Amino acid sequence: MTTTSANSKADWRAKLRQKTAKTARWLHIYLSMVSFAIVLFFAVTGLTLNHPDWFAGSVKTRQSEGPVDAALLKATGGSEAEQAGLIQSVRVREHLHGAVADLRVDDSQISFSYRAPGYSSDVIVDRQKGTYSLTEVRNGFVAEINDLHKGRDSGKVWGWMIDVSAVLLTLVSLTGLIILWFIYKRRTSGLLIAAAGFAVCFLVYKIFVP
Repeated sequence: MTTTSANSKADWRAKLRQKTAKTARWLHIYLSMVSFAIVLFFAVTGLTLNHPDWFAGSVKTRQSEGPVDAALLKATGGSEAEQAGLIQSVRVREHLHGAVADLRVDDSQISFSYRAPGYSSDVIVDRQKGTYSLTEVRNGFVAEINDLHKGRDSGKVWGWMIDVSAVLLTLVSLTGLIILWFIYKRRTSGLLIAAAGFAVCFLVYKIFVP
C-alpha cells in the first residue's frame, strides 16, 4: 500500500468519525428537546405510581337511575353495534365519557361500562322494568396520569404515543453513548460509570426483589 493511499484511507476514517460524532450530537440534542416533555411525564408518573399513598386523592362516586326508551331495548344481540343506540342514549343523558367496554346481554338485563384513564362508569339496564342504574367513579387527576403512564383505557392513539416515546428515549440513550465514545478523555470513565449503573440496577433486582 502506498503512502498516498494510506493517507487517503486515514483521512476517510477521520471524516467518517467526525461525521458520525456530529450527527450523533445533533440527534442527541434535538431528540432530547423533542422528548423532554415525555421524559418529564414518565418520570413524574413513575413517582406517583410507586408512591400512591403520597398522592391519594378523593374518589368521587355518583349513582343515578333513569328510564330507557322501549325502542332501544328491542335489539337482542350482544354486539356494541346492535346496542349503539342504548349506549349513546345513556352517555348523552348522564354526560358520560370513555370507551365502551364489558358489554353483556341476557334475557333480563344489559350491562356495559365506559372506561377512560382514572374514570369508570358502570351501567345496568333492567329489560323488564325499562330502567337503568349507573355508578360513575372519578379517581382524580393523579389516577388519570397513572393510567396514562400504563396505557390503561387510553385508546390506540395513546398506545402509539407510548411506543414513539420508547423509541425516542432509546435513541437519546444510544446517541449519548455514541457521543461519549468520541470523547476520548472521558470515554473509559464514562463507560465504566454506565456499566456500574447497569450493575447496580441488576444487583438491586437480584438481591432485594422478592
